[in-house]
Order: sequence, then structure tokens, then C-alpha cells
Amino acid sequence: MSRKAPAVESYAHLWEGDVFRNRWVIWNTAAETLVFDRETNCPVDAGDETVLHEVLCRMREAGVPETDDYPGRPCG
Repeated sequence: MSRKAPAVESYAHLWEGDVFRNRWVIWNTAAETLVFDRETNCPVDAGDETVLHEVLCRMREAGVPETDDYPGRPCG
């Protein structure tokens, strides 16, 4: 088993279906692709580049919403 597997699996809540399914969004900014938490209204730290890539792949496979527009509420 890869050393990265436990790190990736620790983010499983981001792609598993439950009542919070639409809490997380894949946000494509001009500079990068991020996991965004609508509840806290900020990006989620999804680990290093390798872990982030795998997290995003699993989120896409699970059908998590993806957007190019800011997915949170206005900052004020």
C-alpha cells in the first residue's frame, strides 16, 4: 500500500454522498483548482499536489459540483 493512501483516504468525506453532499465544491480559479467549503466559505487544505490531485479525481468521479465562479457567499 502506498504511503499516500492514508492521506487521501482521510479526505473521503469530501466525495462520499451524505446530507452534506453539496457542502464541498471543486472550484476552478484562474490560477488553480481548489476544494471549497461552502459552510466555512473558504478553500479546504487538501494536502500536497499529489494528494490534491487524487482528492479532486475522486470528487469528480462522485459527481461533486464543479464551478469556475466563486462558490461561496459574499465576503463582508
